[in-house]
Amino acid sequence: MNDKSHVSLEQHACLVCGIAYDTGSILLDKRLRASLERHTTTGWGLCAEHQKLSDDGFVALVECDPQRSGKASGADRLKPGQAYRTGRLAHLKRDVFAAMFNVPITADQACVFVEPGVIEQLQTMVAPASD
Repeated sequence: MNDKSHVSLEQHACLVCGIAYDTGSILLDKRLRASLERHTTTGWGLCAEHQKLSDDGFVALVECDPQRSGKASGADRLKPGQAYRTGRLAHLKRDVFAAMFNVPITADQACVFVEPGVIEQLQTMVAPASD
């Protein structure tokens, strides 16, 4: 049985966690051919949880393994589709991020990819909570 159709529910992949989420849009094959899967991922965005954190002024630090990521030679930036996410995340306020890393960040930038060890190092800088 063919599961393809001429309509599909559009999804985006979250830049931070990589999980696909529904956008609420429907895609249509103009030729009305059964060429589309039930869900079609068309781009990148932020899931509801990470969008709220971004709106609240946080930047997500997403740990990526450089050996497993597919960064092109000579490129200085890692593209979202090339990033091999390890699953470790941290969220910092924008002003704290800019002060700690001495790097300007635009208001629309929701995340940055960091090497293994950066999040651990940040965790050691946090004072333990006292009772």
